[in-house]
Amino acid sequence: MLSSYSLRLPKVVFAGEHATEKIAGIVGELGATQAVLFTDAGLRKIGIADAACAALEQTGCKVSIIDDIPAEPTYAAVQHAVDELKRLGADVIVGVGGGSVMDTAKLASVAATDAYSVHDLLADPSQVSKQLPTIMVPTTAGTGAEATPNAIVAVPEEELKVGIVSDALISDYVILDADMIKNLPRPIAASTGIDALCHAIECYTSTKANPFSDTFALEAFDLIVNNIECACDDPEAMDAKRAMQVASFYAGIAITSSGTTAVHALSYPLGGKYHVAHGVSNAILLMPVMHFNEPVIRGRLAAAYDRAITGDATTDEQKSAAVIERMDQIVRHLDIPKKLDELGIHDVPVDELAKAGMKVTRLLSNNMREVTYEDAKAIYQQVM
Repeated sequence: MLSSYSLRLPKVVFAGEHATEKIAGIVGELGATQAVLFTDAGLRKIGIADAACAALEQTGCKVSIIDDIPAEPTYAAVQHAVDELKRLGADVIVGVGGGSVMDTAKLASVAATDAYSVHDLLADPSQVSKQLPTIMVPTTAGTGAEATPNAIVAVPEEELKVGIVSDALISDYVILDADMIKNLPRPIAASTGIDALCHAIECYTSTKANPFSDTFALEAFDLIVNNIECACDDPEAMDAKRAMQVASFYAGIAITSSGTTAVHALSYPLGGKYHVAHGVSNAILLMPVMHFNEPVIRGRLAAAYDRAITGDATTDEQKSAAVIERMDQIVRHLDIPKKLDELGIHDVPVDELAKAGMKVTRLLSNNMREVTYEDAKAIYQQVM
């Protein structure tokens, strides 16, 4: 565990019923007159962004909408959105959506300048500075992007996803409104919920784990394992959905203080090369990585068992095994594929995946057990 550590948070978080209405007060406090709302066309079509638009218009603020943000955007797609933002002009950015939308909105808030491009930030994120204040309204309970200093973009020429990380990317304001996730389709609720589960358990078992991150990671893990199935299965289970929304946020906070590990590191090539949804790629790799890490994280998994799981396990070995089995049970219950061939992906070049995965040193360095190239190959081989 680290001997020194820090915690970085959004300035203000509003949560609870009709929390989206708080946007009006935020905009008034900022004195903003021109807002750009980032969302995606699907969410806009079904009216998910309407409440945020209404709150903005209530203040007399001029509202422009950018809704052509693709899932798992490339850095070029993000740059396109940034260029559109600069053309429209704005003094506040509102992101209403999942991780792709929020990451794009966060990057727009720092890249709305001629000093550097999104591509420039891939090589050197230290040059960023916040250009516009941000309000993030997540519409999934999973990515935690509303809390993190990270923005993930695809780099097609490397067949990889890359995280741009800077404190400047942390949202200024966050709105957690369970109405925004009430009608989330089960497959999306499941995959994003598993992403949050991975955030929680990876941050708790990271080399950078510390008392701050542990507080949020353990609470997130507890909330997720005891609510995710109900939240995904029952559209009316609002208490479970609220719990998942808070858990996703907590797991995102844990990332700011700790960091994810080999699950996320090895999932990036699957997203970059095969465009596997981020939560699904994490779910596929969760069991192989947990079993690989188990000998060195057993005590931490046992503590997670004591916090979140009811059972008759008594030894650390039994408790550790029970935690891994519970996570596997959740993935199975949510009908998430566990093998690439279930996604129609065959004849996978394991060597290439391993080489790409080993490039994600930012996250592999957090893994408590060293992952070698041969280890990475063996892990990928298990998910063929």
